Amino acid sequence: MAETNTIQIYSDVLVVLGVAGIVVPLVRRWALSPVLGFLGAGAILGPFGLGSLIKTFPFLYWFTIVDAEDVSGLAELGVVFLLFLIGLELSFKRLVTMRRLVFGLGGSQFLVTAVLLTGIAIEAGLPTVSAAIIGMCLSLSSTAIVLELLSNQGRLATMTGRASFSVLLAQDLAIIPVLVFISVFSTAAGGSIVAGFGIALAKAAMAIGAIGLAGRFLLRPLFHMVTTARSAELFIAAALFVIIGAGLIARVAGLSMALGAFAVALMIAETAYGKAIEAAIEPLKGLLLGVFFFTVGTKIDFGEFIREPVWLPVTVVGLIAVKAAILTALSRAFGIVWPAALETGLLLGPGGEFAFVGIGMGAELHLVSESASSFTLAATAVTMIATPLLSSAMRRMLPDRPSVSVIAPELMIQSQSDDKRAIVVGYGRVGKVVCSLLQRHGVRFIAIDHDASGVARDRKRGHMVYYGDATDPKLLETAGLRHATAVIITTDARPTIDLIVETVREFRPDIMIISRATDEAHASHLYSVGVTDAVPETIEASLQLSEAALIGLGLATGPVIASIHEKRDEFRKALQKAARQAGRDEIHSVRARADKRP
Repeated sequence: MAETNTIQIYSDVLVVLGVAGIVVPLVRRWALSPVLGFLGAGAILGPFGLGSLIKTFPFLYWFTIVDAEDVSGLAELGVVFLLFLIGLELSFKRLVTMRRLVFGLGGSQFLVTAVLLTGIAIEAGLPTVSAAIIGMCLSLSSTAIVLELLSNQGRLATMTGRASFSVLLAQDLAIIPVLVFISVFSTAAGGSIVAGFGIALAKAAMAIGAIGLAGRFLLRPLFHMVTTARSAELFIAAALFVIIGAGLIARVAGLSMALGAFAVALMIAETAYGKAIEAAIEPLKGLLLGVFFFTVGTKIDFGEFIREPVWLPVTVVGLIAVKAAILTALSRAFGIVWPAALETGLLLGPGGEFAFVGIGMGAELHLVSESASSFTLAATAVTMIATPLLSSAMRRMLPDRPSVSVIAPELMIQSQSDDKRAIVVGYGRVGKVVCSLLQRHGVRFIAIDHDASGVARDRKRGHMVYYGDATDPKLLETAGLRHATAVIITTDARPTIDLIVETVREFRPDIMIISRATDEAHASHLYSVGVTDAVPETIEASLQLSEAALIGLGLATGPVIASIHEKRDEFRKALQKAARQAGRDEIHSVRARADKRP
């Protein structure tokens, strides 16, 4: 019997992994969201889909999910990692910059929508707590689908993109009180509500306090110790230990693991290791999150479409209409023009993935009935599937066009001159000078260095530098390589520079790369491997000596500086020519060797 159960668990896990390998490439080829692909696959292959036909067709046992609980543990970890990454991205600076839209527009949307939907649910006959959980969860939209949709369209910087991002950011923040609300009422159930609520809040405060103390006194020493070992495996293990450990502390206190992961992420975001940790767990997060959405899909009961052929479509249309109307009206109140306000409303009108998390938790804790949960989740799934269709329809009906309305400053697309940003690799003496000048001229940058001890010292002195290996594509992507204007390499390690250039060029063939070089030969080599501009130390030293000598001898500063610039350009052209000639010589050499072969 035990062996049969083990085989069933392994077969279900194999189905999930197989779907991850097949669904994602297919939906990307069809320009669809992987989230929708996992949801659809889960619904089709789950116990309410083809899994319900196993008795009639036994061979389906190996291609369907027999019991969604077999992969529920992996699914829960997917939610934990999602909340952790959201916490890493919620920097205080970002919230301050967008506070008007995040807390104003986004906060108002959540409160108004939650109150209205809770009232509708109560009128429909649901208990108050159940109605409140459903109302709050349905007020949230799909961060995964909407941001991916706008990113693929290249519209994150438009009015619609920035307004949507602000509201989604506020909703991500609202997830935490929603999870606390569910956890607290589950603890309070079965006794005095007031006493249970107080005890649960006390436990929550103790858990968050424990995570906070551990984060303050243990996080930096732990990651400093691990990074000095220079082992990627140990670094990933330490990150997983911190995430899951914080989640377990929250779970012991009666809260969700996701809440603990979110709390520790906020503290890690303020350390030098945030970017490196985000890059390290990104692949794992994607897989676990896919498992989560697949598991969510297995809970979609197709029977709801038969049992409620009228009320289910009415609920789907009504949910989108109510949320869209509220958000459109609020967007207009915050100065967003009509086309962007309408599109933002319709993009965020459908439900989101956290409806499955929150309502699913409520059902497991017996705060939401199985029938209400099944019906609501089926309606939510349909609205999520409709999101790309609504976006496409709105873009055809209301294309972006100029408007004379007053637009909130934070929604305006910045001019190209104000949108320059650089990634500085290496934060030694040269890197510090480069970063200080970038800062003086108002150029945004992110500095990366692989010396954990040096990064820790610089962070204590107030320098914004992050630990990480710049040869890791995931780290560069996390650092913003996709939208960066330039990569400035200040390290002097030749093999490392080559690897960084190769990695950057593979990801961004068009980006400007400026690199430090030890001498002329090294500079010529760097030009040959794809550097836009190489700065040899020996040449720069000779130019600076010449400039100081000429000015010291009494020559006018202007002509001297002009001649230095001319000489620098001569050197640059000569080195680039040498690199091209070396490349041609290499090609001829290869061809000659090929011709000599029998």
